[in-house]
Amino acid sequence: MPRLNFGAFLAPHHPIGEHPLLQFRRDVDLVEHLDKLGYDEFWCGEHHSSGWEMIASPEMFLAAAGERTKRIRLATGVVSLPYHHPFNVAQRMVQLDWMTGGRVIFGSGPGALASDAHTLGVDPMLLRDRQDEAIGVIRRLFRGERITTKTDWFQLNDAALQLLPMQDDMPFAVASQISPSGMTLAGKHGIGIISIGSLSEEGLNALPTQWGFAEAAAAKHGTTVDRRNWRVLLSWHIAETREKARSEARDGLFRHHNEYITATLQRPGARPFKTPDEAVDKTAFSSAAVATIGTPDDLVERIKSVLEISGGFGTVVGFVHDWANPENTMRSWDMVARYVVPEINGYLAGLRRSREFVASNREYFDRARDAVMAKINENENAAAALAVTKSPMLAASSSNVPDFDSLRKRVGGG
Repeated sequence: MPRLNFGAFLAPHHPIGEHPLLQFRRDVDLVEHLDKLGYDEFWCGEHHSSGWEMIASPEMFLAAAGERTKRIRLATGVVSLPYHHPFNVAQRMVQLDWMTGGRVIFGSGPGALASDAHTLGVDPMLLRDRQDEAIGVIRRLFRGERITTKTDWFQLNDAALQLLPMQDDMPFAVASQISPSGMTLAGKHGIGIISIGSLSEEGLNALPTQWGFAEAAAAKHGTTVDRRNWRVLLSWHIAETREKARSEARDGLFRHHNEYITATLQRPGARPFKTPDEAVDKTAFSSAAVATIGTPDDLVERIKSVLEISGGFGTVVGFVHDWANPENTMRSWDMVARYVVPEINGYLAGLRRSREFVASNREYFDRARDAVMAKINENENAAAALAVTKSPMLAASSSNVPDFDSLRKRVGGG
């Protein structure tokens, strides 16, 4: 089975009440921590309203994170293209690619918050068409083309990038919710997808049919799509036991759902939970569970299930949240790296086979023990003969005779 990549997605979702400076710094600390743990990707979003999501420029945040990291790929998750002139987006992504040593993934979307579109005076009915149009222009600019075009929302006159991306082919990805639009757009342009809708029950149920939309659009437009470039977003909080995970996540999950999802976004169908325990039970332990709150084994089982349901994808991306306190949140990501990643990717299989072989085939290794015992007996006889030829005082000195009985017991000879 191909190796599954692991990443993290920072919307961000931070409760109002903490010092913004410290929140920004803690988010950068998280990227550095994930880089050291071996995670493959880090995604950061763009929002301009709602209070809880306060990163307005993912490019600026990722540039700062790039200075603190070495190998993790840094992805815009996502740039809301209808809010920006495509040439400016292309310029910023090129600069970010060079500043991070060619580690950038360009993720784009139409804009997730209706309040952002309202703030900027953009008709929500235009968002997806504008994203499509901007992607086409940015891809041409990245190829070094000079473009002259005029649309109802931007204009380019002999426009060409004076510096192309450091990468030969910067990866592109589009956000996909529950509707076919994101998958269809990915198929049209032959680029990657990050499925954000999988955080909901409806989104998870839609995964089995989602990939078909991408393939159909690719066939129609003469492009190709690859499941290895499909990323699926999941939520989790992991601890040594389910009880501990519940205890750590319950209050933060309760607040996140009731204050943000229900009271602020007023997401259709969302209802406030009555207690923190109800929040955990319905989110992670019901038939409609959309998150894993438990042990590494629970997350392994969940990921394998989603891989099977979806037909396979290339990267599982964990949603970054403040359900637990910062220390336990960091430990959760640590436990995923230590136990879940190697289990999913088969890194431990060879070690287990080696241990089992040694434990189950002792008859092959007894001769080595017999060889050591033979040398012990041989040297014991030699020492006894030597003692006879020495003076009585020397022969009687136990300090000059090795403790062969002790050696024999250590080797296992009885």
